[in-house]
Amino acid sequence: MHHKPVQGSLFEENYLVRTLGAVVHTPDIALTELVANAWDAGASRVSIQIPPEKGGHLIIEDDGHGMTPEQFKIRWMTLGYNRSRHQGGEVEFPPNQDNGKRHAYGRNGIGRHGLLCFASHYTVETKKDGIKGKYIISTLEKKDPFTIIDEKVSPSKGHGTKLKAEVQKHLPDPDRILDILSARFIHDPQFTVIVNGRSVPPTKHPGLVSEEKMVLSNGVKLKILFIDSTKVAKTKQHQGIAFWVGNRLVGEPNWILGNNLVIDGRTRFGKQYTFIVKTDSLYEEVLPDWTGFINSEKMKVVYLFVDKFVKEKLQEISSEAREETQRSVLRYHKNQIKDLNLLSQREVSNFTKEMLLKQPTVQQEVLNTAVEVVINLEKSRSGKELLNKLTGFSQEDIEGLNKLLDRWTVRDALVVLDEIDQRIAVIEAISKLSQDKKTDELHTLHPLITQARWLFGPEFDTPEYTSNQSLQNSVNSIFKAKVSKDSFLNHRKRPDIIVLKDSTVCAVATDTFDENTGLFPMSTILLIELKRGGSTIGREEMFQAQNYVHDIHTCGMIDGSPFIRSFVVGHKKSAKTAPYVEIKHEQNSPAIGTVTSTTFGLLVKSAERRLFRLRDILKERYDSIPEDNLVKQVLGEPEQTKIVDILEIKAKPAN
Repeated sequence: MHHKPVQGSLFEENYLVRTLGAVVHTPDIALTELVANAWDAGASRVSIQIPPEKGGHLIIEDDGHGMTPEQFKIRWMTLGYNRSRHQGGEVEFPPNQDNGKRHAYGRNGIGRHGLLCFASHYTVETKKDGIKGKYIISTLEKKDPFTIIDEKVSPSKGHGTKLKAEVQKHLPDPDRILDILSARFIHDPQFTVIVNGRSVPPTKHPGLVSEEKMVLSNGVKLKILFIDSTKVAKTKQHQGIAFWVGNRLVGEPNWILGNNLVIDGRTRFGKQYTFIVKTDSLYEEVLPDWTGFINSEKMKVVYLFVDKFVKEKLQEISSEAREETQRSVLRYHKNQIKDLNLLSQREVSNFTKEMLLKQPTVQQEVLNTAVEVVINLEKSRSGKELLNKLTGFSQEDIEGLNKLLDRWTVRDALVVLDEIDQRIAVIEAISKLSQDKKTDELHTLHPLITQARWLFGPEFDTPEYTSNQSLQNSVNSIFKAKVSKDSFLNHRKRPDIIVLKDSTVCAVATDTFDENTGLFPMSTILLIELKRGGSTIGREEMFQAQNYVHDIHTCGMIDGSPFIRSFVVGHKKSAKTAPYVEIKHEQNSPAIGTVTSTTFGLLVKSAERRLFRLRDILKERYDSIPEDNLVKQVLGEPEQTKIVDILEIKAKPAN
């Protein structure tokens, strides 16, 4: 039965500014998104005028296809406009402009709100099909998130769009913006970005590493520019190898030459570097629609050469960085190393080199710590101690060791056994400590559980979950009124844990690469709330957790629109407590998160099954370990750090 609605939704003033995240708070991102809109409109030229001080006007003008009044009111004024669904993934070019094929950046309709980074209202002037529309957009109305407060339509020639806003906040730096936009759109010579009358050609780009000319065996002349796009911006899109024939882009940049993958585009190098191959020798090899090259002998020679050239350049970059880091680390420890014998010195040097080969992006502080542990191990290493242990082995143990070494290296065996030992110790510690009402959640129980996120399911068994500064800020803000007076006594040591009156709450997140913005917004938030000793999880606790999910999702301080997985953990659950709740803003809207209730006992039981009941098989070993020792083992006391732990260290991404 259809009923006439009593009232529609109301929106607070500046609703968009509070919900859109970085695009309306960071000038670099806002202007990048607005220029990407011009790219999607088939523009070949974008001009940006940035005023010298606040109060002046910021103007962005492009020669793209523009919009008719009807198109503007749908494309611009629809909240969350889905460009891919309505316009497809290919760019529409203006009349009489042939730029081949171009894939659009836009998908979710967020970029057009970039001007709200600078002002609460702005002007859009756009023309197409002989009609020019001029609109003033405002976000100050409460009835709607944004509205047209003035409209003028008149006849006009040409096409394109002009945006204008008075800069009330976040005044951009023109030089920085020029460098960032040049890095983002440098791959296409037919798309020029001008900031305050200046543009940056590839040969003048701050990230240019090298520029070389060469003639191939088949007579093809090439000029290859090697560019580090991240020297000025965290741009992560359109890196790869770009071919320019006659100053026109062929296809799109990628790391594939013919049928050969040069490097994995998901790696750090794949996301950081661009190679521009310029030539006038390959016109006959270009496909008619300029989407790529024909399969010919000439192109095979070109591909082979470029493949070798790119790999050599990347190897040089990687090798130089590794060697310099290795030298720096060994210099840092030179006084300790010189006291070792020659064999041990060589072991330390080889370890440092191997660590950098496996983890070329490892932070130097982490590597310093790892090398210090290896030095201490080399100092205390004793062959006599090992021989004494071997003489005490039974025949069965000797045969078992021999079989083990036939199948595994000592290092591999240590890595596997140490991981199993660590996980069983977690189960044992939680099982013993969660039953004790005197257990200190903040210092003991919560750190145990948050360091063992795999307890909550295999999807959380990843080092990618990490503390995030914007998440910490939002959680601190949301829970500020609820925390106890002493909640921040240990805040410098455990900034990701908030102490409430009856529980502790931890929030960590993963991020993911966003192709639209080139940034790494949060994709998933894991929220763990531990209830205190003897607690029972009931409806009230579940409702409270649901409110936390809503508060975090709408706080306006989160990067991206992450899915929030919340767990409420207590000693027992009431009979009417739902085990799992899906959270939505509205009944038919997509889920924004989930809340799951569980007990410490169920966590332990589930974890034991995931570890193939090894805890039962090794019962005697773990029954005899005191609780204090278990906690030290799991939480990683510095003096107990093992070399296998150091070998597996991965540098955490910056917050």
